[in-house]
Amino acid sequence: MAKVSLEGVKIIAKNRRAYFDYTIEDKYEAGIALLGSEVKSIRAGHISLGESFAKFSEDRIPELYLLNAHIAEYAWANRNNHDPLRPRKLLMHKRELARISQALERQGLTLIPLTVYFRDGRIKVELGLGRGKKNYDKRETLKQKSAQRDMERGD
Repeated sequence: MAKVSLEGVKIIAKNRRAYFDYTIEDKYEAGIALLGSEVKSIRAGHISLGESFAKFSEDRIPELYLLNAHIAEYAWANRNNHDPLRPRKLLMHKRELARISQALERQGLTLIPLTVYFRDGRIKVELGLGRGKKNYDKRETLKQKSAQRDMERGD
């Protein structure tokens, strides 16, 4: 299990929906292979993780890709611009990839991007192994948050 500490980093985007829709069991950090126009667009904050997820390729050598992450086109990139929804390769050690692959096959989990941030000038993605919540679980989470908010306010 790789622990991800977010000390000394600049958070660019968070997937707030992930914690509502999934119970996150484990977290991993991955690098991401990007084009120049994508990096400039991310530096400007034009990234959305709303419907995104990570999936292994069907090749002989398993590679992890980030799918459906929307990185807006960079306005000044002219004809060298990128496709906003293209699959982006995630960079991790082979041991971590093997561990994640086994967990996905065995336990029926989903790999969801939680945050995108800068660490030492490089763009990183925090991935979470999550199990989907049922509707009654989501209602229970909302009740707990509401009760916690009321207690903090003193109502």
